[in-house]
Amino acid sequence: MASLAFTAAPLPSLRSRTAVSKSLLLKPSPRLQAQTRPATLRTAALGFNKTLSPLIAFPKLADSAPLRSSGVTVKAAAATTGGGSTTPAKQPWQGAAMKPLIASIATGVILWFVPTPSGVTKNAWQLLAIFLATVVGIITQPLPLGAVALLGLGASVLTKTLTFAAAFSAFGDPIPWLIALAFFFARGFIKTGLGNRIAYQFVSLFGSSSLGLGYSLVFSEALLAPAIPSVSARAGGIFLPLVKSLCVACGSNVGDGTEGKLGSWLMLTCFQTSVISSAMFLTAMAANPLSANLTFNTIKKTIGWTDWATAAIVPGIVSLIVVPLLLYLIYPPSVKSSPDAPKLAKERLEKMGPMTKNETIMAGTLFLTVGLWIFGGMIGVDAVTAAILGLSVLLVTGVVTWKECLAESVAWDTLTWFAALIAMAGYLNKYGLISWFSETVVKFVGGLGLGWQPAFGILVLLYFYSHYFFASGAAHIGAMFTAFLSVASALGTPPYFAAMVLSFLSNLMGGLTHYGIGSAPVFYGAGYVPLAQWWGYGFLMSVVNIIIWLGVGGVWWKFIGLW
Repeated sequence: MASLAFTAAPLPSLRSRTAVSKSLLLKPSPRLQAQTRPATLRTAALGFNKTLSPLIAFPKLADSAPLRSSGVTVKAAAATTGGGSTTPAKQPWQGAAMKPLIASIATGVILWFVPTPSGVTKNAWQLLAIFLATVVGIITQPLPLGAVALLGLGASVLTKTLTFAAAFSAFGDPIPWLIALAFFFARGFIKTGLGNRIAYQFVSLFGSSSLGLGYSLVFSEALLAPAIPSVSARAGGIFLPLVKSLCVACGSNVGDGTEGKLGSWLMLTCFQTSVISSAMFLTAMAANPLSANLTFNTIKKTIGWTDWATAAIVPGIVSLIVVPLLLYLIYPPSVKSSPDAPKLAKERLEKMGPMTKNETIMAGTLFLTVGLWIFGGMIGVDAVTAAILGLSVLLVTGVVTWKECLAESVAWDTLTWFAALIAMAGYLNKYGLISWFSETVVKFVGGLGLGWQPAFGILVLLYFYSHYFFASGAAHIGAMFTAFLSVASALGTPPYFAAMVLSFLSNLMGGLTHYGIGSAPVFYGAGYVPLAQWWGYGFLMSVVNIIIWLGVGGVWWKFIGLW
């Protein structure tokens, strides 16, 4: 009969494995049970935060199942007729996936040695090569995203394309930090149980169908959009914690194969509709006032809040209805309806009882932060400062600990790769590559001799899909808006109409990638949607939005006299 003894030992490698003999799975004698029943084993390497009896910790292991050990030595003595030695398991490769890595490097090397076009500086061309190599690496993922981005920054510094200060300059940008802070808020939201409480409330009201649940979130976000002029703040501080709680409450978790039950569709839907709500109001995205300002500087006409909302409301509402439904049809959740869900949610709410102290603190902190996001501009408090103040309250009260913040690896990873892309994209503009591209496009389209409608259509597509090279809507607007508006007007496009369309598209184009707008890394970072699907559905929804906004919107704009 096998016997077990557990003794403390130095921490082994996380990859170390101790084979479990089949005899260990046999039921021990009553005497052995009595001796070992008080003993406990905290199985941290298995990811369980609970105390298990050593004799029942692994009742369902197959004969060949390995036991991961962390700080525990498992000694087994079995009655056997012969001895034998076990061959250590071969350590798996923990480095980069070589094929994607080679593809990424090859992209950069090939472009690096392509002759620099006339009008482009050497530094700008070399930075473009590194930037595209980094984007390919982010898509193919030979390493985690943050590691790929760090390699890109390292290459730019090593080749002296960027100085160290320039390469890491975006780590002082408020947007990546706002996104990271959003993940810390989400931790407190879920940890305190407030997220579950609100999630159950939503499910009790709208949870009989996944589509109804999605629409309730979509239109809630759209209602908040004009009051909170930061799409990053809305996504990260309010809707990411809520959506994550809803997913968990419905049994859809990251990493266990249940992402498709609800989470994948809900995350993608909330992201794609966040760019639509941002396009509907002048105050719904931080860069929208920049579009209005550049419009006035270029054509001497003012885009007012009411003018913007009036022009955007019809195509915006149509998009908010069509996009979730289309995603529901082509990327459906596996659980589409659950008639009993509202009743079960109400039962869960009753079991939760009244709000705890930590829930109350979390709710108060959330109201404080959202209030500052809405009214902070009046007292000089920006979105990231409000978020830092909110997190400070959570840390001081112990609702969230700093150790828990450090454990939010997704937050730090997102901060790293997003800041890296912002820095490289920003210096592509500073080095003059974007202005060269704009001038080239203007000359090309102007030389086609087309009427203003097809010419403007070409300009719209070039403006929209060039956003793959930008990690910020503000950077894209600042670099290309004036040039494209000027040439559109010169080709006969009604100037005010052109300005409105380019302003709306400056938001919608953020749905292309996982870095194109502030809400993108927030929802992508939750881990429910693979990157290839994120980009694929992003492109598809971009086509849908362009059709709706130029089709339905074009008719509406004709009706209100915009052109």
